[in-house]
Amino acid sequence: MTAPAVAGEVRVVCDADLDAVTALLATKPVESVFVASRIAAYGLDPFRLGCPVWGWFREGELKALCHAGSNLIPFGADDEALSAFAEQAGVRRRCTSIGGPSASVMPLWQELCTRGRDWRAVREVRARQPLMMIDRPSPVPADPQVQPIGRRDMDAYFDASVAMYTEEVGVSPFPHGSSRYYRGYVRELIRRGHSFGVVENGRVLFKADIGSLANGVAQIQGVWVAPDRRGRGLAPSAMAAVVALALEHAPSVSLYVNDFNTAALRTYQRVGFGQIGEFATILY
Repeated sequence: MTAPAVAGEVRVVCDADLDAVTALLATKPVESVFVASRIAAYGLDPFRLGCPVWGWFREGELKALCHAGSNLIPFGADDEALSAFAEQAGVRRRCTSIGGPSASVMPLWQELCTRGRDWRAVREVRARQPLMMIDRPSPVPADPQVQPIGRRDMDAYFDASVAMYTEEVGVSPFPHGSSRYYRGYVRELIRRGHSFGVVENGRVLFKADIGSLANGVAQIQGVWVAPDRRGRGLAPSAMAAVVALALEHAPSVSLYVNDFNTAALRTYQRVGFGQIGEFATILY
């Protein structure tokens, strides 16, 4: 007689689970770098982290995770785990996006859509975002003008960051009117030496950040070229410089990009990034 299958269990993971969570995230360090970076900095206590992380367990062993903050991010989840996470998320949406590996994000979103209209009222679906990586200096000569951003350029860099976010995401980075949180976030990136750019006469012409850093991976985000400098060949050499600077922080550098952004895709390929997977993002 075959023994009955043991159902999985979802619960909020805590600091007592940190070793198991860290080991699971390390199995796919490029896919998990955002969540791994946040947990490395703040641990698993929801108050410190700012949100809970759900763990899906089978027979007491951690098999999958879901970061349940303003970004809902599944990791390592099969169909059963995704269904369990959807049940945990419930009818009312509290996040502003769902993101991560497309093989998990798209079925999770579809499952959530069956549970309530909150989940169906999307602003944009970015179903295919190539996940790319490079682990050696670019063959493109690096632009020596690209340097870590210093405190004196904070205001100009903040303005460029706001322009980048608004253009990329389609909404303001401070929808409730106060720029305090986002300004603090940009300031912290600069303090850590994770922001790079070309500044000319007090104006940022190019910018990029290490947004997440964990398990030997530096994830680049916030890449932006001033509109009047686009199409002039600045981006490839500037990105080559960013790769060189990021490799000082980690042995691998990654990013993901919208598949419809063909100019950016061509730039990253020219710089030497290769596709290793695919992300998806659901924006509300």
